[in-house]
Amino acid sequence: MAGVLKAPGAFAIIPHKVSLCILVQIYASPSQISVPFPFSSVSQHNRLGLYLLALTKSCDDILEPKLEQLISQLREIGGLLDNCLTDHLTSRLSSLSSPDDLFNFFNDMRGILGGPDSGVMEDDQVILDPNSNLGMFLRCCILAFNLLTFEGICHLLTNIGIYCKEAISSCSSYELCRLDDSDIEVYADPKSEHNEKGRESSSYASSCDLLGDVDLNGGVFLNTNWQIQGYLMEQADAIEKHGSSFTLNAFELTLRQLQKLAPELHRVHFLRCLNSLYHDDYFSALENLHCYFDYSAGTEGFDFVPPAGCNNFGRYEIALLCLGMMHFHFGHPKQALEVLTEAVRVSQQHSNDTCLAYTLAAICNLLSEIGFSTTSGILGSPFSPMTSVGTSLSVQQQLFVLLKGSLKRAENLKLKQLVAANHLAMAKFDLTHVQRPLLSFGPKTSMKLRTYPIIVCKELRLGYHLISEFCCEGSTMATDGAFSTAWLKNLQKPMGSLVLSQDNSSRNNSNPFPFCTQPSSIPGSVLQLVGSSYLHRATAWEIYGSAPLARVNALVYATCFADASSSSDAALVHVKLIQHLAVFKGYKEAFSALKIAEEKFLCVSKSRILILKLQLRHERALHRGHLKLAQQVCDELGVLASSVTAVDVDLKIEASLRHARTLLAAKQFSQAAAVTHSLFCMCYKFNLQVESATVLLLLAEIHMKSGNAVVGLPYALASLSYCQSFNLDLLRASATLTLSELWLSLGSNHTKTALTLIHGAFPMILGHGGLELCARAYITEAKCYLSDPSFSVSDNPELVLDSLRQASDELQALEYHELAAEAFYLMAIVFDKLGQLEKREEAAASFKNLIMALENPQDGEDPLLNT
Repeated sequence: MAGVLKAPGAFAIIPHKVSLCILVQIYASPSQISVPFPFSSVSQHNRLGLYLLALTKSCDDILEPKLEQLISQLREIGGLLDNCLTDHLTSRLSSLSSPDDLFNFFNDMRGILGGPDSGVMEDDQVILDPNSNLGMFLRCCILAFNLLTFEGICHLLTNIGIYCKEAISSCSSYELCRLDDSDIEVYADPKSEHNEKGRESSSYASSCDLLGDVDLNGGVFLNTNWQIQGYLMEQADAIEKHGSSFTLNAFELTLRQLQKLAPELHRVHFLRCLNSLYHDDYFSALENLHCYFDYSAGTEGFDFVPPAGCNNFGRYEIALLCLGMMHFHFGHPKQALEVLTEAVRVSQQHSNDTCLAYTLAAICNLLSEIGFSTTSGILGSPFSPMTSVGTSLSVQQQLFVLLKGSLKRAENLKLKQLVAANHLAMAKFDLTHVQRPLLSFGPKTSMKLRTYPIIVCKELRLGYHLISEFCCEGSTMATDGAFSTAWLKNLQKPMGSLVLSQDNSSRNNSNPFPFCTQPSSIPGSVLQLVGSSYLHRATAWEIYGSAPLARVNALVYATCFADASSSSDAALVHVKLIQHLAVFKGYKEAFSALKIAEEKFLCVSKSRILILKLQLRHERALHRGHLKLAQQVCDELGVLASSVTAVDVDLKIEASLRHARTLLAAKQFSQAAAVTHSLFCMCYKFNLQVESATVLLLLAEIHMKSGNAVVGLPYALASLSYCQSFNLDLLRASATLTLSELWLSLGSNHTKTALTLIHGAFPMILGHGGLELCARAYITEAKCYLSDPSFSVSDNPELVLDSLRQASDELQALEYHELAAEAFYLMAIVFDKLGQLEKREEAAASFKNLIMALENPQDGEDPLLNT
């Protein structure tokens, strides 16, 4: 046995790396100028260089490839040179028969590297840069060989012999003749059994095939720790996305064998946990999860570079950061804030600036997601990030200071992804908060208390720029590893096989490599962040009121970032698109899309899909007059929210709003007003000003329908003020429509005022409003005309009838019985004044049918009731 086990951080010199050194020597021969022999063109030379680079970076397996695999791949990329390359490789390996041969070989490797001592070089001479990827690889090989003892060198010679013998024993008879006698040129059939098996093997099971009959006393060599970690990261991502495609026992065998070969790699326990979890083996998943935490003790998962003088206890702050994030995830905000504040203190004591930057970002995320009314007593410790400005500031002002500080710290540390995430957080903050001066004394300068969309767009664009600077913080494992792995796998795709399976005459062509099919080298974490910027854009346009732009950004995310998205973000974009269908196309289209989404995502507790399902059921039940079902669904929605005060605030507001609307539909005005008033107090407590605009508008609507239009006017005007401050254009148009309805309720003397208001809101309503909002506007306009004593229906009947017909069509598509009945009632009045009795009776019959359906809803009509 030799070289089977090695420390996970060690770079061991093994036969495969010796083979790569030989190929690097061919690629960058120091004695040649221009294009080295035997290459006939620059493209041939470059192809070998790309292949060598991919081999040193790929993360497609846990074991180093064997010589037969290397020879097979050389045939794929070599073209006319595959004979020369394989012959030179095998003959050079077989010539290494003594320690002196190995010493001379690695001494010759030094001449490949360029440097200040390289002497005078020709302009086009090939010299390998010592700081390049291949140069660094070669330097690591030379260093690893120099560190070997005499016994280690002898083991390396033995392993090279086994390495070559295994390749010869696996070759067919004509391939064996070619390896034994380089003068006989026999081309290996690309469709041989070995090659076909290699091409057909799944990437997920490749390591399992290699490890299925592993003999720990044979020549089996693990990849470098860097490559194994990259392989495990890729497999973890693949399991989470395609868990069902992994065979439980096969992949479990792979992980167990890897655990035997390298027990120091504790991440294997995490992979075993994921594998068991996605195959519903929860006991095994829990056991492996405990093993992962017990053995790793926080030493994996972070690109941690300990500062000078730091001892082994420097991981404590990372553990606190993870604990705080766990508290946050499980709905314990106060404990999370306390632990994260402690993590700030420990990070400052240990001078761990990177952990401090991430901890500040976690605190910002906590304060923005959880409804804190005050942080007094938590952020006021001597080590608190808010000590310099005091704790007299509001939570929103503290959040603003923390966001600015976290962004500046991340920029100073050049943490590219954290900078992008902070820009997205700043955009989210600027979207829903008015920036106020932090100091309450000194000269007062006039300022407009409103948000600025241009600032939000600027922050989103700054976050998007990450895609051009996608280098990870101190690690290129995800970048180079994933790209190189895909590069090598592309050699075995049908396009490559088609080119190489032609006869010998076709091999005289340029043998073009399918570069066009190479995947992107941008890591998945960067794509997730860039995709999140599009989700934030969609949310921003929803708030501002531009439905087309919100839909476009959601579609861009679903089209371009679906493969790299998390399940949460993928569910969110589906929710946005289904909501758009419900508002603009009606429930039939939305229900069809929802069924597809339910098949794709699990409807677990508090999942976005489940919440959307309850929202659609509630809206449809209200529109159809099924108040009992609406209240039942509303109660189900309220149960999903956590009982902790500051957790799930958005869900609690949603449930309270729907409860109030249900009471309003049941004409229980006093109870609806009480629920809405309590909801406004909660929004004011947590400074949720955007939500406050919606709540105030609902209060105005309640008072209007209860016959107290005068009481409802101040609420509508207050909602308008909020909408102007936060640029809520569509909600502002809706508030203007409600204000118009209130003026109309005060009597016919105010019809001109109401009509002026509604005509001012028409461009926004018709351009961006949904079916219900447009129908309400049409009906209100018709009522204004019919209430105006100066308007004659007989002179211009189509002015009213066109609006009512449009409203009735949209409301029937939306199944809004009550409002559609009102439209047909007004149409019947108009036809009666015109003397068109037949059309009057048709409108009256439609009115009667809708009223009967409203008063007698059917339980079996809910398409989602049994799903």
